[in-house]
Amino acid sequence: MKFRPLHDRVVIRRAESDTKSKGGIIIPDNAKEKPQEGEVIAVGPGARDESGALIALDVKAGDFILFGKWSGTEVKLDGEDLLIMKEADIMGIIDKTVEKTVATKKAA
Repeated sequence: MKFRPLHDRVVIRRAESDTKSKGGIIIPDNAKEKPQEGEVIAVGPGARDESGALIALDVKAGDFILFGKWSGTEVKLDGEDLLIMKEADIMGIIDKTVEKTVATKKAA
């Protein structure tokens, strides 16, 4: 991708949503709710404070995040639907290693 976000903006690829409900019913595309999770694809250099010093972002490319339902602006880059939002719209980073550890403990 040849796109670099400015300031404290990040580019996010939404996570794939389920095509079936828990009961096994197939959900059509127009009835699906958009997921509020995604992967950070690119980040800007950071915001500036009052004195002009650069404040680095807490997220980095590759992080899996949780964001608000109406956050960001939908754009199409290189034929792919992506979101661009400010770092302040991100609620948190999802640690996938914790999820794998919990799943492994439940299986044992």
